[in-house]
Amino acid sequence: MFHQRTQLKVISLSLFVVIVMGLLFKYYNGFAHEWLNNYAAAVFYEIFWCLLAFLFFSSKAAVVQIPIWVFIFTCILEFLQLWHPPILNYVRATLIGKLLLGTTFAWWDFPHYALGCLLGWLWLRQIENMGYAKKGEGEN
Repeated sequence: MFHQRTQLKVISLSLFVVIVMGLLFKYYNGFAHEWLNNYAAAVFYEIFWCLLAFLFFSSKAAVVQIPIWVFIFTCILEFLQLWHPPILNYVRATLIGKLLLGTTFAWWDFPHYALGCLLGWLWLRQIENMGYAKKGEGEN
């Protein structure tokens, strides 16, 4: 029980940090803003989805599986940006639709998605390892 509450707090705090950093990178206007807005923000996007999924599926196996599925899903979403039916265009016209679905296909997003999933995997691994360290402390 203690492990679950601690893990929930760590995931929630992590989600908050990732959302704030992602939005800051997405709307940054200074030096190298094009890269930060378009690609560095994608790294935080991947980490966000990894953390959100881990909130619901937190197991040792999920630590490995979540980043893989997040990468696959976001690559599919990237390819969907080549398709412009009216309903998707309507959703993409909203801020949340733009942030979640994106608007423009770019091959250069894929390596950033991979980097984000790698960092997401490392982040999830740290959270999972923190839980086992806490369990071990209480057993002595």
